[in-house]
Amino acid sequence: MMMDFVVLDLETANADLSSICQVGIASFSQGQHYSSWESLVNPEDYFDPVNVSIHGIDEEKVCSSPTLGEIYPQIMSLLCGNIVVSHTPFDRIALRRACGKQELSPIECKWLDSARVVRRTWDCFTHSGYGLRNVAAYLDIEYAAHNALEDARCAGEILLRAISKSGISADQWLIRSAQPVRLPGSLSQYEPRPDGLLFGEVLVLTGTLSMMTRHEAASIAARAGCVVAEGVTKHTTLLVVGDQDVRRLAGHEKSAKHRKVEELILRGQPIRILTENDFRAAIVDEATEVSAARGAKV
Repeated sequence: MMMDFVVLDLETANADLSSICQVGIASFSQGQHYSSWESLVNPEDYFDPVNVSIHGIDEEKVCSSPTLGEIYPQIMSLLCGNIVVSHTPFDRIALRRACGKQELSPIECKWLDSARVVRRTWDCFTHSGYGLRNVAAYLDIEYAAHNALEDARCAGEILLRAISKSGISADQWLIRSAQPVRLPGSLSQYEPRPDGLLFGEVLVLTGTLSMMTRHEAASIAARAGCVVAEGVTKHTTLLVVGDQDVRRLAGHEKSAKHRKVEELILRGQPIRILTENDFRAAIVDEATEVSAARGAKV
């Protein structure tokens, strides 16, 4: 059934974005929340204690749950042909990586990043603070974080508010969200690009990167809008862990930066841990899609 738009949110078992352990899908039609669907998923992978502390899902809770392949026909029926919304690119990348890993057919749909919509609708979120929790509080939207269906519903409600405020439809936002953020002044090549996919993120690298040098990774991240920092602080929002080190993450030999990030996450700081492959997918692959969308104007 065709919807105005459908919102997807995922939770993962560990730092590998393909380790999906929960799926939440909220459908919106005629400006209202129309229906919901959710499922726990057995990722057939290990659960990192840090991820468990965030969403409360562990091996015991998913032991009798279906695998992603078993519920994939249902997911396809809800997403196929629709505008599919995710808040930041990570959920769509997680679905893409999980589908590639399990050799599942890609879903034909149009993706819309609601975080990019937020940054272009409310000036107070242009630079930072456009996570679901902050925006929901600002718009007085009731929200309980880190449940896939709740996250999906909240992102959909935020998009409805943005559509109402801007007068730009979901279809038109597919184009507008790919256009640069209008910021005054000029930026040098050494500063984060304000129209980058990940503008506002503060990124730290740790571990041995297998496919690029740290200099190359930092350059790519800056072009995508990230501030690249040497150390982990209260401002850190992304930690990129070299794939060679991720293979040891089942419990041991994590770097000092990695351990510090986990401590901050346990204290409530919203930091996302990415593998090197997921970092490349988030920045390099997604940039291709945005470039294709640019050229048209709303």
